[in-house]
Amino acid sequence: MNSWRKVGSALLVLLCLGGMPAQASWRAEVPEAQVIGQGEFTLFGFRIYSARLLATSDRFNADQPFALELTYHRAISRDDLVEASLEQISLQTGVAPTPEQLQRWQMEMQKAFVDVDSGEQIIGVYLPGRGCQFYVGEQLQHEIADPLFAQAFFDIWLGTDTSEPQLRKQLLGNR
Repeated sequence: MNSWRKVGSALLVLLCLGGMPAQASWRAEVPEAQVIGQGEFTLFGFRIYSARLLATSDRFNADQPFALELTYHRAISRDDLVEASLEQISLQTGVAPTPEQLQRWQMEMQKAFVDVDSGEQIIGVYLPGRGCQFYVGEQLQHEIADPLFAQAFFDIWLGTDTSEPQLRKQLLGNR
């Protein structure tokens, strides 16, 4: 009887553990990530966020997965993050989204972003040919399976038409 209890307890533990979601990390998508470059985004002299570009080699390659880590220095609402992202995407010439795509992307970003406080991180992971993932700290928040969105979103920082060319140079490791 005692051995049946042990077996039953072991099975119960396994069932409980099996039902728990695995803790995802962006590092699994960008193994052995190393910093390519980093910089600060300021607006009217106020630090808004620090940015770091991480990849699996010491040189940036847009055909390989990479991560863009933003550490916020101010509280910013999800709605403001989405609105600013849509505005910046619309300024890029590399991707010309339709109004329907912009509306769909807005809904996806509402799921991917959160209200941030000072010190909080959002990490975007670019997955070539697949789309991208967004993590709040180490927790997967949302995945967007749209390669065109992924390109348009990361072009905000890394595209040649970025509104912040100095930050782009810093992220790409160009001094």
